[in-house]
Amino acid sequence: MVEALLARIPRLRLAVSATTRAMRPGEENGVHYWFVSDEEFDRRLRERDFLEYHVFPWGQRSGTLLTELERIASHGSVPLLELELNGSLEVKRRLPEVVTIFVDAPIEELERRLRGRATESSGEIEERVALAHEQRALAPEFDYVVANDDRDRAAAEVVGIVETALAANAAQVG
Repeated sequence: MVEALLARIPRLRLAVSATTRAMRPGEENGVHYWFVSDEEFDRRLRERDFLEYHVFPWGQRSGTLLTELERIASHGSVPLLELELNGSLEVKRRLPEVVTIFVDAPIEELERRLRGRATESSGEIEERVALAHEQRALAPEFDYVVANDDRDRAAAEVVGIVETALAANAAQVG
């Protein structure tokens, strides 16, 4: 979904999240995530450097740094945030003008992808699947819900939503 948005809407730039999890093979600091220690994450929380953050049931933390949004805006681009459910709702609470999209993937597919990736333990996979079931209950809190039952169709729908929102925002500003 993110790749489709970035490819089709050149004004968008992905906001790179900060995370306390370990770097995976092939990942690069500042490209895939900002990899930080627990101590650094705590310090940034105390200094109120996060727009939002999330603590996963397995202990990992991730969040969106305000400096990342400033970096994107300074280049004349629009930030795209890929967030966990509660992070999205927190951003919507703090910035009501943002557009939120809940992408609802079949839970069986999520489990298959996680197992195929082989980067999480069985326990972590079970926790993520349980979390996905809980999150579905909050889907109505989002501006849009897109079923990710067909990747190309879902990507086209999300691109259309974002293009419409950007055009409406440009009309209000201009």
